[in-house]
Amino acid sequence: MVVYLLARLQDGMEQEATNPSWKLSFPHVLVATIVAFLFGYHLGVVNEPLESISFDLGFNGNTLAEGLVVSTCLAGAFVGSLFSGWIADGIGRRKAFQLCALPMIIGASISAMSKTLAGMLVGRFLVGIGLGVGPPVASLYVTEVSPPSVRGTYGSFIQIATCLGLMGALFIGIPVKDISGWWRVCFWVSIIPAAVLALAMVFCAESPHWLFKQGRSAEAEAEFEKLLGGSDVKSAMAELSKSERGDETDTIKLSDLLYGRHFRVVFIGSTLFALQQLSGINAVFYFSSTVFRSAGVSSNVANVFIGISNLLGSIIALVLMDKLGRKVLLLWSFFGMALSMAVQVAAASLFTSSSGAFYLSVGSMLLFVFTFAVGAGPVPGLLLPEIFPNRIRAKAMAFCMSVHWVFNFLVGLLFLRLLEQIGPPLLYSIFGTVCLMAVAFVKRNVMETKGKSLQEIEIALLPQEYS
Repeated sequence: MVVYLLARLQDGMEQEATNPSWKLSFPHVLVATIVAFLFGYHLGVVNEPLESISFDLGFNGNTLAEGLVVSTCLAGAFVGSLFSGWIADGIGRRKAFQLCALPMIIGASISAMSKTLAGMLVGRFLVGIGLGVGPPVASLYVTEVSPPSVRGTYGSFIQIATCLGLMGALFIGIPVKDISGWWRVCFWVSIIPAAVLALAMVFCAESPHWLFKQGRSAEAEAEFEKLLGGSDVKSAMAELSKSERGDETDTIKLSDLLYGRHFRVVFIGSTLFALQQLSGINAVFYFSSTVFRSAGVSSNVANVFIGISNLLGSIIALVLMDKLGRKVLLLWSFFGMALSMAVQVAAASLFTSSSGAFYLSVGSMLLFVFTFAVGAGPVPGLLLPEIFPNRIRAKAMAFCMSVHWVFNFLVGLLFLRLLEQIGPPLLYSIFGTVCLMAVAFVKRNVMETKGKSLQEIEIALLPQEYS
């Protein structure tokens, strides 16, 4: 896997010898993606152990309590994401990474030692705060330290790391039915990558964009030299200076994001994240074990195939992101997800008593995950830092990620209850309709950003900001 990714980067760089080498920035991006691994791990860590946790902590059979174990983490992430932009702008990207690791370590420890539902919820909430701060900072950091020619590829690393985190959580959860209390080990394990993130960030470069915004131009040049090489520092600094206007040092307020010239890009970002979550993808990740067991499929087998589908789709996104572009991947991804939901509805409503319907249901769910990973999963987190001007980038990402977590929380909390009350056909029809709405929205509103510098993108969007 690592050899393939490195070969992909090498091929991309050979196509255009004038681009900065990817080799200097790659280690810094790799460390940043540990956040994405933790994101995926904590989203999936309760999937398989949820029944054991509910039995040991005394809420077995209470679907609302089970939903809270999942969604309390998301509530914490919402809180963390609200402050992520201000943290990233206030103390810098590197220290923000280190800060987000702390609640993840403390929260995972509390969850692992909890004896009651309340203790579990407190731990999950603290972990969520770290998850709320980390992913938007990772998207910012990867976008700001990447050469334009491989920025899409690097952005795909975030999705791949998320997939590996989900697969890691599912893999570690396999012995949970055979070993009493194994679910506690699942939480303890997550402390290791969080600690590695905090320590490794000491040796990583700070974002030159953040340093320049702080008026620390000499330090920004030094960091560009670490990331791009000495021959590209002057051109990188010149590009950075193009978009820096007199108002760049103004304090950004929430009203600046919701009204005026920045409203359009913030609206696009928020809507993309809302559509991503309302597509129902995280319902699959959170509750795949429960859903597939009801279809007569072993949860372990189903989870393995979900992980493989997610990873394969993410690798394809890595290959195509800087070739086809962000918009094309988004369009085909959402369309494929809508098609998958149509098959799911047919399997649930037309052939409910057929054993073939079980396989059709599982197959369409795997196709849903695969097509999500090709575009709807990785693209928004990469595209939004690209289209946001440097002046508002961190805080706009914080706002959009807050929208993401609100809808993520609602899906996690209500999915099982809705599945019981309105049934699979109607629920999956709603998810499919959202995906079709996303196709129309992307076609109308999203611009292509592949191969462009962040400054070129900002200048291209400037007339629309003032319209």
